[in-house]
Amino acid sequence: MRTQRMFKLGLLSMVAATGLFMASNSFAADAHITSKFEGVKANSGTATHGRSGNNDTLTWSEEFKIPDTPAPHWQVVDTRGNVYLLNRLVIKGDKQNRTITLPVQINDVAKVQIWCAYAEVLLGEASFPKPVLTASGEARGNGMKADSGMKHDSMAMSR
Repeated sequence: MRTQRMFKLGLLSMVAATGLFMASNSFAADAHITSKFEGVKANSGTATHGRSGNNDTLTWSEEFKIPDTPAPHWQVVDTRGNVYLLNRLVIKGDKQNRTITLPVQINDVAKVQIWCAYAEVLLGEASFPKPVLTASGEARGNGMKADSGMKHDSMAMSR
């Protein structure tokens, strides 16, 4: 009887450990990190993609330094080359847009850029090792596949 109880306890411990291992891997699978920012003014830190429910976010790392320019903004490029100008890095006062939520129009993200909207110049960029498919891209089912005829690039700007 004692042996049977020890066996059940051991088996239960293995199941719990396996469950924790699988859960930690699924959380890590939702986080994607870019290469280091490289460019004229943005040369430090990385950006991390995360997901909370159906919201995709980008966050810059602690090492990232906001370029000393008039109007630095977040900007992303998808796999089709569409460019999306997003939030300003610094807002009124000392507040910062350290983390932003990606709009639903963006199906995937290949690069994260820092763009000066005042001077209209690219300050730096960082790429993901593999393009990141967003929740809206997964829902549409056309993220990085061939064009399905749906156009969701109304916010896209061509350069």
